Amino acid sequence: MKRMIAFITALVLFVGGCYIADVMPKHTASANKPRQHQVVKKVGILQLMSHPALNAIHKGIVAGLKDEGYTVGKNLKIDFQNAQNDQSNLKSMATRFVNEKEDATVGIATPSAQALANATSKIPVVMGAITDPVSAKLVSSVKKPGGNVTGVSDQAPIDAQLQLIRKIVPSAKTLGVIYTSSDDSSQAQVKLVQQKAHKYGFTIKTFSINSTNDLQQVAQQMVTQVDAIFVPTDNTIASAMPTLANVANGAKKPIFPTVDTMVEDGGLATVGLNQYDLGVKTGKMVARILKGDKTATMPVEFMTKGDLIINQKVADELGIKIPAKLLDEAKTSGKVVK
Repeated sequence: MKRMIAFITALVLFVGGCYIADVMPKHTASANKPRQHQVVKKVGILQLMSHPALNAIHKGIVAGLKDEGYTVGKNLKIDFQNAQNDQSNLKSMATRFVNEKEDATVGIATPSAQALANATSKIPVVMGAITDPVSAKLVSSVKKPGGNVTGVSDQAPIDAQLQLIRKIVPSAKTLGVIYTSSDDSSQAQVKLVQQKAHKYGFTIKTFSINSTNDLQQVAQQMVTQVDAIFVPTDNTIASAMPTLANVANGAKKPIFPTVDTMVEDGGLATVGLNQYDLGVKTGKMVARILKGDKTATMPVEFMTKGDLIINQKVADELGIKIPAKLLDEAKTSGKVVK
């Protein structure tokens, strides 16, 4: 009996040992096997300068990427650079992105996109808020870009803008248009306004600045010669909008900008593009590229609808009564700043 028990014990130990010898290496190999890391995509974002409109676009880009499955800290790394409106910074920062071999780059505002396009013909460049990419020589065609650049245009609805001015200040005859002489996108919009103004009964007087240092003096001259003021999508003026608003509103001359944030900074009203939404659309285009789409065959996208934004506080300061229909529209599908 003892021999039988000893035999069974030995047999159990032998079988158990064989099992452990067979299984343990597999578990050990599994434990020592390196984990597969999620691929992290790298995106460089180059912003021309800081002001509310461009900052909103930047936030929208990050949100658009997240909507498409790219989250910072998980599978996305963003290198954000702000050139502070310095051309030398634009060039060096664009070169940085090329050296870092980013998977895609984004240029917020025309000069940023131009700097990126000049720095590389291989890394994808996505335009964020470029009014006229063809005139800026960024793409050969908005339908078939053909190179490494595509993106989103922030072309404002000029006809809707001029109609709005006529509705709010029906007696206005001379419309002052102020812009930055070196801003290609701004100049393109000025030409459109000049072409369309007669249709709405306006005489156009243009005023240009070279930098924000000129803005107050030029604005003081302008308000003595015009009935209302139109401001195209112009980053230099947007960055100093409170200065323009202080002069114009003080002279009781309403400002009609093309950008929602510029109304919040002292403009009277606009049928303008939502800058955050524009950024979201840009971010989603970047995501498509990260997933394999090619810029050469991705048409430039446009915002199809502007939002009616009215600054009621400014209207009260100027003694201008906003038509009830417009106020209702702004409350329903746009925004009323109070």
